[in-house]
Amino acid sequence: MKTTNKIISLSFAALAATPAMAQSGQANKPAVEEITVWGTQNEATSAERVGPTSVLHPQDLTSINVATTEDVVKYEPSLVIRRRFIGDSNGTLGIRSANMFQTSRSMVFADGVPLHYLLQSRWSGAPRWTMVSASEIARVDVIYGPFSAEYSGNAMGGVVQIETAIPQERQVHIDGSFFTQSFNDYGFDDDVSGYKGFASYGDKFGDLSVYLSYNHLDNDSQPQSFYYAGNAPADSSATTVTGGIMGPDSQEVERLYFGDTGVINTTTDNFKFKTGYEFGRFSTLLNVAYEDRHSDTFDANSYLTTATGEPFWGGTIEQDGNYYSVPGSRLNVANADRRSLSVGLRLRGELSDRTTIEANASQFDILEDISRSSATNPMHPDYDLSGQVSDYEDTGWQTADVKLTVRDWATPGLDFITGARYEAYELNYNVYASDNYLASSKDQYTSRSGGTTEIAAVFAQFNWQLSDQWDVSFGGRYEDWRSDDGYYSDDDAATPEFDLEQVPGNDIARFSPKFSLGYAPAPQWQLRYSIAQAYRFPIVEELFSQYQAYNTVSEANPELKPEDGFHQNLMLQRDLENGYLRLNVYQDDVDDTIESQSTTLPGGTSIRTFIPIDNVRTRGVEFIANAYGLWLDALDVRFNVAYTDAEIRKNDADPALEGNEFPRTPKWRSNLLATYHLSDRWDIGASVQYASNSYGRLDNTDTAENVYGAQDSYTRLGLKSSYQFSKHFKAGVGVDNLTDEVAYVAHPWPGRTLYLNFSYDL
Repeated sequence: MKTTNKIISLSFAALAATPAMAQSGQANKPAVEEITVWGTQNEATSAERVGPTSVLHPQDLTSINVATTEDVVKYEPSLVIRRRFIGDSNGTLGIRSANMFQTSRSMVFADGVPLHYLLQSRWSGAPRWTMVSASEIARVDVIYGPFSAEYSGNAMGGVVQIETAIPQERQVHIDGSFFTQSFNDYGFDDDVSGYKGFASYGDKFGDLSVYLSYNHLDNDSQPQSFYYAGNAPADSSATTVTGGIMGPDSQEVERLYFGDTGVINTTTDNFKFKTGYEFGRFSTLLNVAYEDRHSDTFDANSYLTTATGEPFWGGTIEQDGNYYSVPGSRLNVANADRRSLSVGLRLRGELSDRTTIEANASQFDILEDISRSSATNPMHPDYDLSGQVSDYEDTGWQTADVKLTVRDWATPGLDFITGARYEAYELNYNVYASDNYLASSKDQYTSRSGGTTEIAAVFAQFNWQLSDQWDVSFGGRYEDWRSDDGYYSDDDAATPEFDLEQVPGNDIARFSPKFSLGYAPAPQWQLRYSIAQAYRFPIVEELFSQYQAYNTVSEANPELKPEDGFHQNLMLQRDLENGYLRLNVYQDDVDDTIESQSTTLPGGTSIRTFIPIDNVRTRGVEFIANAYGLWLDALDVRFNVAYTDAEIRKNDADPALEGNEFPRTPKWRSNLLATYHLSDRWDIGASVQYASNSYGRLDNTDTAENVYGAQDSYTRLGLKSSYQFSKHFKAGVGVDNLTDEVAYVAHPWPGRTLYLNFSYDL
């Protein structure tokens, strides 16, 4: 990857300390092992002074069946994780007005290291959750909206801040899980299973802390895609078949479904090394994470059977007097390998009694990301080793930031933050025709695209406690964004070389102001109004990623402007003795909304492009009730319900879309987590996740329910119970989707899933 040398000027910053909104560590709660967050942990981030924040501690996860890191936040208000199966690399994150495919509107950090993937969008833009293990998490903050000047416009939806921990004495921890699910729809009816194993070692030698961990995940998924045939003219040479399943597609058009991808096997190995050192008032943390991921899609299912009883794998068919075309590439086989390395360095400390500093630097390298697919299924009569190889080369990013804080700056009660941040991203994507896909043979380019983006930012924010009742925050963020080195393939068959089209770069600067006013009429009440401008700049894929692969064509848009968001939030909160009640009313108006729009052609080829929508307005209401010892001392409850209305208000390119609902934004979402502590050793919990249906298309024509491609409503019930057998050993059992509901978010959600888990501490 190209290295960009930048000098980031140090700025002075201050972090406003404010009391936590909800108490933790109640007497009725199970014993929690004492842990220390890496480096100095402030009481609260400045984001809590300017907008709503939700905080999770390990004890809040008691009733969640946690298999991977993204499970930790999936019950939070107005938040969705589109994880289609355990081990899914496409576990996209959506918060509030950022739907699950607007991945560059939500951010994820672990110990200051970015896990969000600001190179691609949609299913390819999922955060790299696997770079942190769920077993090492000490605290999670979910920050809603871009109301803090500390964050860029990529926080339009929100920010997930993960802090990990290490024991302050020698400790060995081992845990494991086994999970199995049943799935039955279309032509697939089977059980699939997997397991996870985790081991860690931590110790402290004077001022030096060390931590090592290894996480292994191996899982089989339910089929992710179900394929239907295209209509074909009568053909006397067509093969007569049976077994095709008639049913509607997402737009309620009757189709003949002829097969599915079959089981996808995924294995992921993660290695983690952290070391921290404390000297005087300062602490440092070096964080190194390595991921090695492999997936196989080798078991495609054909529902079609010929007159001789053999499966049919591609060509023209006749069933019940109707003729169809079955593309041979649809039932092909594939495998993929991905290796990633993340390195982060953090410095935290006090320059004086009133001044603190924090600096972070990180680098993320994609060491390998290669996919191989055959032209046809190995059972197809025309099968050979020809196929396609897709490869990401010289791809990754670097970030660096510094922030200084001064408390009681100039006058008592006035805290001042200022800082700077730099980010650079590079993506290079090549697709090859291959004579031997199994050997990763790259014989001829079919498409190439790539480019770079970088952004430099400075920010400042004042948090002023005017009196016991009133506080005000105001600030701003200046960002200078640049795209460069863009290219895509435009091959001329008459020339011997593979021709590339160079794309001119762009340079855009924006300033985004922030303001928040808080009023506390009584010690237990808080009213806060927050307002912010935010600009979300285009990412490399949206600008340059132009390619043609099997069944997919992508057209980039290098002239995209930044999304321009105007965000408002009104929060009313009532603190309880052991928790809080909160009501949020918010509105997000975003101009030049960048949306990946797709059209499916006859035969199944999908054409995708990025076209801005002039204005999308999202209005929402959230009610949140988090309480420890609710009604009964042993009962802890986290409940939230949200109503969201997202509307396309202006779209000059296609006025027919005006008034439509914005895709993948359910009007209703609700989550419930309830834990009852039967004793100091035994917990039992229940969970409910609900979402209403939505649209997947801008034209809102996908109205069918419970079919592949739909955006279904769902109600998923869960149970979990765990028992502490001794000081060292703990075990549990759980179930998700207790009713075995079949529902789709384009792809199918998992069926009923059973969990067995254990942990052992030395």
